[in-house]
Amino acid sequence: MDDFSTRTYGTSGLDNRPLFGETSARDRIINLIVGGLTSLLVLVTVISSFVIPSVPPKPLNIFFAVCIIMICASAMVLIFWYRQGDLEPKFRNLIYYMLCSIVMLCICANLYFHGVGSK
Repeated sequence: MDDFSTRTYGTSGLDNRPLFGETSARDRIINLIVGGLTSLLVLVTVISSFVIPSVPPKPLNIFFAVCIIMICASAMVLIFWYRQGDLEPKFRNLIYYMLCSIVMLCICANLYFHGVGSK
């Protein structure tokens, strides 16, 4: 039987590098900035959906808020899996794409809530 701890996998010696590598300080800062701005915009959008047009909120505004929260939940699950190492690094681009989509949806919802473009 082979001893699994002594396999070299075609390298010159034992290969005990991390599977996906270490994240740099630059990547961590970018992740914190993008995540913080997205979280802030989602929070403002959810609060606006209940408060801005009128005190009893419109059902369509609540629907917008629920949709945004559900999309955020799926993005948070992907981020959680990515941080645990269960996803490959290429999924980081998918996470950024989803966060960009959430930001654009929040901008559209806020424009609708504030009546921009309607006569």
